[in-house]
Amino acid sequence: MDPTNRGPEEYGNDRSGDDGARRRQSRDPLTPDFGHQTPQQSRTVQLISGDFLLTVNPVDGSEIEPCRPGEQPDAPVRHTAAQRVERERAAAPPVPPGPPAPQMPLLERQDERERLVRLLARGRSVCLTGPAGSGRTALLDAVAADCADLAPDGVVRLSGHKRTTIDLLYGLFEAVHRAPLHRPDREGLLALVHGVGAVVVVDDLELGGAALQELLDATPECAFLFATTPDVPSPAADANLEEVFLTGLGRSASIELMEHVVERALTDEEANWAGDLWFESEGLPLRFVQAGALLRQRDDLRTGQDAFDGYDDDPADAPFGRAEPADLPLPSLGEGAAPAALLASRLSEAARETLRFAVALGGEVPHQAHLPALVGDTHADAALGELALSGLLSPAGPRYRLAAGVLTQLEASGYGESADAHARSAAQHYAWWAGHPSVTPERAIAESDALLASMTRLVPGETPGQASVAVLLARSAAPAFAAGMQWGAWEKALRAGQEAARIAGEVAEEAYFHHELGVLALCTGHLDRARAELEASIGMRGALADKAGAVAGRRALALVADRSGEPVHSTPAGEEVPAPRHDESASPPGGTPAAKPLFPRLTDTSATLISRQAPAAAGASLGRMGVLRGARRNLVAVGAGALLAAVLGTVVTLGATSGSEDPEGQNVTTEQSADEDDSESGLSADEPTEDPATGGRTPGGSPSPGTSGQATPSGSGTPSPGTSEPGASPTSGTPSSGSPSSRPTSGNPSPTGRPTKPTTTPPTTEPTPTEPTPTETTPTEPTPSEPTTEPETSNSASGPAESATASASSAGPGPDTSSTPPVA
Repeated sequence: MDPTNRGPEEYGNDRSGDDGARRRQSRDPLTPDFGHQTPQQSRTVQLISGDFLLTVNPVDGSEIEPCRPGEQPDAPVRHTAAQRVERERAAAPPVPPGPPAPQMPLLERQDERERLVRLLARGRSVCLTGPAGSGRTALLDAVAADCADLAPDGVVRLSGHKRTTIDLLYGLFEAVHRAPLHRPDREGLLALVHGVGAVVVVDDLELGGAALQELLDATPECAFLFATTPDVPSPAADANLEEVFLTGLGRSASIELMEHVVERALTDEEANWAGDLWFESEGLPLRFVQAGALLRQRDDLRTGQDAFDGYDDDPADAPFGRAEPADLPLPSLGEGAAPAALLASRLSEAARETLRFAVALGGEVPHQAHLPALVGDTHADAALGELALSGLLSPAGPRYRLAAGVLTQLEASGYGESADAHARSAAQHYAWWAGHPSVTPERAIAESDALLASMTRLVPGETPGQASVAVLLARSAAPAFAAGMQWGAWEKALRAGQEAARIAGEVAEEAYFHHELGVLALCTGHLDRARAELEASIGMRGALADKAGAVAGRRALALVADRSGEPVHSTPAGEEVPAPRHDESASPPGGTPAAKPLFPRLTDTSATLISRQAPAAAGASLGRMGVLRGARRNLVAVGAGALLAAVLGTVVTLGATSGSEDPEGQNVTTEQSADEDDSESGLSADEPTEDPATGGRTPGGSPSPGTSGQATPSGSGTPSPGTSEPGASPTSGTPSSGSPSSRPTSGNPSPTGRPTKPTTTPPTTEPTPTEPTPTETTPTEPTPSEPTTEPETSNSASGPAESATASASSAGPGPDTSSTPPVA
């Protein structure tokens, strides 16, 4: 068949069979969306943190609850030797694309190498200290290869760049043990790493003093090899740690290293230039690697010039335009000591744009997979190889960062002028990438330093919109860090996001970050911090009417209260108790106080008096006020009842007194006003009054029946003689000044609880009526329609009526009102 016009069967496009139906899915279903992206499912992860079950929800916030019985994970198991090798290969930085870089020899480091191996073989921990660019990483690689079989758990490589003690301990745990979706708490972590026996190599350590001693005490079976710079705090004086200092190379070794980079022998002029550079740079290997890169670029430029020799007559015919002059001088001594700007000027545009992003991110170089999207060039991933070959990069764990001193040199050359714009572009790209469901937490963790650097650059920025971009990035990256069980990166992202949300005024996002910080503090055991963060989140979400978020925050807060041993719902003493659901009044916070006797000297309780209980005037009112203060909600009801009783009593009294035939003989005074604190059910008709004639107290609200059997109203001047009513003191018809009217008492208490003085009463000539006066044990509310002549209801007169009775009694005998007809 014609190779130009191939048949459909050659490419599998024959639609006659079943295979033709298995074509790649068409993009037609996307057209009805009119540019709107189909919503994707959120990445929800459940993991075990200590004895908590943590559900990482990127949408509504994380939820935490105690791990139920039977859901505890299995005990962590150790990795095998093959698994350790695979993990070490995956943790290494990626190989840059492009031509392979020449392998650098380890020159003049044999003595240090052998000494480090001997110390580690004896189980001693060593700290290798040297200036930046002295070749510490290359020496660590060689020593790690020599110690591969020394420890049962092999060699563990960790990066100490921006890592704390707890980060290194968890890194050691993950490198030795296999525990998917399980992060032990601090006690469990210390118990697990206590038995780890490995040679731990930590590069770029930033710890010292007590923090470093804590790391050594937690892992007594490990031998550590730390690599640090002189500006890091030194270890404690009593630390069991050997120190080895690393210096620069000699002149001959420096020239040999440069020849390996250039891959040829140096000329005399170049050798003299290298000797001057050795004196200036103190023999640091990094400076000679970069100087060799300058010579190699010079050779490439000269080679390109030789290719243009045939176009001297017409330079425009050259395929790449006019080249530089053939005679290229050597770089100056200053350019050789700080060669970053000169090296970058001879790189491709994609490589220079990558350097601008690295400067904006504080020296962190994005992964090569992100460079095409950031730079805008499909072949921008090759820029990483150019930078590595020029000596501008150095490995840092699973990624690359700018070599020592390169960041400062590039900022001085103007590469940081557009740092804010590049950081914003990187943040927008990372926000989309980190929130994509296809991105695993492990990939997000590997790029965590670049993500955090872009957030840090944007948060204090004053350009409009920068804080909102940082909020979006933190919102996308924080759940990925939490799912990857990297609490350090998670906390940094939450802190940056919370500050950015505060600056941008996004209250809902700020509440989310406060909630996540509270959950994180609860996972790490900081209960006070967790309580403060959760309370702030609940308050903000309550103001926003976010019921679901507020409920999640209250659940976490209840768990904090349970862990701290505090009651979940506690009301301090003296505060108002919430109203109960039923109609009865609620009890005070401290319970109903026991009623104290007003007259403790009264001890005779042999006799029992069945009558209406009159309220106490002064002492009882104070006692009731104490109860009413405890139940504030009852005070309004009591006041309303007292006011209603006073009004009704006034109406009844006015009706009773308006029908009297001799109103001039009624000396009605108002000696006592209604008090809403007297009782809970209003004013009582049996309020005792002071009798000036006898010095005792007599109830003034109940009428006494006369000799004819008719009831005498309480408003009359003088009660009929010979009357007797339980709870009332009878008086004689005409008391004289020498012998006051009184009656004998048997020592029984009065209805008010106050004892009366025993007196004698002259015998009366007429017997008392045989019809007993009914007594009431409970007070009843008076009604205006009840007749006032009935003995049962005559006691319902309130304040003004009893005041009138008291005034009439104290004034002496008045006109006879026994024949006064009852008032209708």
